Amino acid sequence: MTTTTPVRIALAAAGVLLAALLGADGAVRAAQLNVDAVDVRILPVQGNVYMLVGAGGNVTVQVGDDGVVVVDTEFEPLVPKLMAAIRTLSDKPIHTIINTHVHADHTGGNAALQTFGSGGRQARVIAHEHVLRRMMSSPDYVPNSQAGLPLSTYFTPTRDIHLNGEAIVLHHAPAAHTDGDTLVMFRGSDVISVGDVFSPDAYPVIDLQNGGSVQGLIDAANLILSLTVPAQFQQGGTYVVPGHGRLCDEAEVVEYRDMLVIIRDRVQDLIDRGMTVDQVQAERPSRDYDTEYGSETGFWTTSMFVEAVYRSLAR
Repeated sequence: MTTTTPVRIALAAAGVLLAALLGADGAVRAAQLNVDAVDVRILPVQGNVYMLVGAGGNVTVQVGDDGVVVVDTEFEPLVPKLMAAIRTLSDKPIHTIINTHVHADHTGGNAALQTFGSGGRQARVIAHEHVLRRMMSSPDYVPNSQAGLPLSTYFTPTRDIHLNGEAIVLHHAPAAHTDGDTLVMFRGSDVISVGDVFSPDAYPVIDLQNGGSVQGLIDAANLILSLTVPAQFQQGGTYVVPGHGRLCDEAEVVEYRDMLVIIRDRVQDLIDRGMTVDQVQAERPSRDYDTEYGSETGFWTTSMFVEAVYRSLAR
């Protein structure tokens, strides 16, 4: 799909800012966030669903008579700006928060958003059970505190709820970016919010420590494609809100899935020939995709991606 120039500029700026907030291990440094430098932009998607872009992961918002549904919550310091943006869309309280995975650039605002603008009612937080388990084992977790935790968890392949006049279906994507990834389908609006299993301008982070794998990412992309229905000339139809970057449709997910499959097969072939990780990196199995998805600097480089693919397959 084609976005307007201001939106493209906002998305690009958000990506640069996010890269500056992440360490070499992919951990978010929220304390380094300059809140004054961040603008939260609103992009209408379709139906009653909107995409909000700030400094963390993309936020998806659904509005209606039942209240506001928020998918992912960026960083805690950005919650006032996030709420200001939401208030331009709805004066209803926050009803439900859904986390697509555990990382702090998608869950950092949970606790603040639960009560800020909630009208006296604490919003429930929904996520896969692996997200709750990993949050509780994190050194950032405060014992005896339930603030921000996804206490409404699911462990089945899907979970469905009905809010604001439409079905919302949660699909677990196992062992993908992490082991607790959730794809959130707004069925009536025909929008899917997919978290970090898909970001159109960068190789995916394979968080091996938190259960991620390259095969799981391919499976997640195929799951997205099973849910999307393109409109005319493969454009439009179901829209996909990625973890980071521009709003997409099915065609961009197809390209991403094909890239992952080709690189996986190349790396697997090199492993089968007995090559070490250094030798595989020297072969540059991603070379024809690097101009579109790769980076030699920042928190997640092409070399790191290839190594993660190697270790994901070798184990």
